[in-house]
Amino acid sequence: MPSEFTGKHVTVAGLGVSGVPAAKVLHGLGAHVTVVNDGADERARTQAAELEALGVTVRLGDGDTLPEGTELIVTAPGWKPDKPLFTAAREAGVPVWGDVELAWRLRGPGAAPWLAVTGTNGKTTTVQMLASILKAAGLRTAAVGNIGVSLLDAVTGEEEYDVLAVELSSYQLHWAPSLRAHSAVVLNLAPDHLDWHGSMEAYAADKGRIYEGNQVACVYNVADKATEDLVRAADVEEGCRAVGFTLGTPAPSQLGVVEGLLVDRAFVEDRQKNAQELAEVSDVNPPAPHNIANALAAAGLARAFGVPAAAVRDGLRAFTPDAHRIAHVADVDGVAYVDDSKATNTHATEASLAAYESIVWIAGGLAKGATFDELVAGAAKRLRGAVLIGADRALIREALARHAPEVPVVDLDRTDTGAMLQAVQEARRLARPGDTVLLAPACASMDMFTNYNQRGDAFAQAVRELGA
Repeated sequence: MPSEFTGKHVTVAGLGVSGVPAAKVLHGLGAHVTVVNDGADERARTQAAELEALGVTVRLGDGDTLPEGTELIVTAPGWKPDKPLFTAAREAGVPVWGDVELAWRLRGPGAAPWLAVTGTNGKTTTVQMLASILKAAGLRTAAVGNIGVSLLDAVTGEEEYDVLAVELSSYQLHWAPSLRAHSAVVLNLAPDHLDWHGSMEAYAADKGRIYEGNQVACVYNVADKATEDLVRAADVEEGCRAVGFTLGTPAPSQLGVVEGLLVDRAFVEDRQKNAQELAEVSDVNPPAPHNIANALAAAGLARAFGVPAAAVRDGLRAFTPDAHRIAHVADVDGVAYVDDSKATNTHATEASLAAYESIVWIAGGLAKGATFDELVAGAAKRLRGAVLIGADRALIREALARHAPEVPVVDLDRTDTGAMLQAVQEARRLARPGDTVLLAPACASMDMFTNYNQRGDAFAQAVRELGA
């Protein structure tokens, strides 16, 4: 109950989008709150002033020292487990929660159950699809967590929900030991954030926490055995089922695709013999293979919650993906231009490249320790040409030389604001009618752009200039 925080000395680690709401909620519950933050820039000082006006203590420029008397730490999800603050907490026997754990514990009696989504790629799209399906079923819901509405706002606010569609990152799951979802899915697993987790095994284990205590269904990716292994390792409630999704024909207890239809053989009577049509592949926007997989995962969670088949179809039809996610920008001279700037790692880019037959690929940026041999080898037959930008483009160029030596490559050694326009112009020169010019960088954007959104906007603007 919230009253357990009255008079408790709680340290909130980190300001920002999770720390400020956590500090406000805890202060409102009567806790003695101290916020610690590594930085002391203008944004931090502004946030600190806002909290100090409420009576919250804020300590800027020192996020490593454990404040005296701390009984609980609530941390921003991105703070690494090996920080001295957490080492001191462990030695003092002080528990560490994330904002997701705090939200979970603040839920009142009869609170809305959580349908939870994680994975290396596709989380946001799947959660938004799920929310759209739940709304089509007439349920009061919201897309929350690592997206949209803050989980703390959702559980402490006045609006009532029937069910929540919750996106959770590996960071958030690491700091959420008591979370128990109604049903959950791990969409896929590929190396990512290994500098934070320390190893692929630790990363996978944190993703797998999402299945702990599931009540109805643990949804997994049939094509990614690692996700099924996480289900097998999970301690779930009696009667909770493993439900797979596949782009092929589904076996019993799976959702899949048959002759252009999304079908359910998991949540039907006599699933050995029967299947329920949910939607047409053409109802998925866009109908790229990895996005169909996202739709099946969302459908699996919705069906686990008892949503009728018609709502799956209606929700998928109503769904519009966020910008920079395999978004068709324009056709110019018979060539399609597609913005998938959100493909910031090799796993996401592999899925993007698989969606098209003949591609002029615009790639590059900050590699974050990634290697590109497997990606290039798998896509080589689809590549008409490649235009490389960004700080680590040489890594991709070398992989192309090894695995696709016949593919023409343009290497742009510039990082100014006109670089993307030149990249698009070079891609146009390489493309033929029927080709797709695909921005799927396989890298982070911060070497040249503020974020992947700005990179995608620059690509779209350059395409519009071509069309003009």
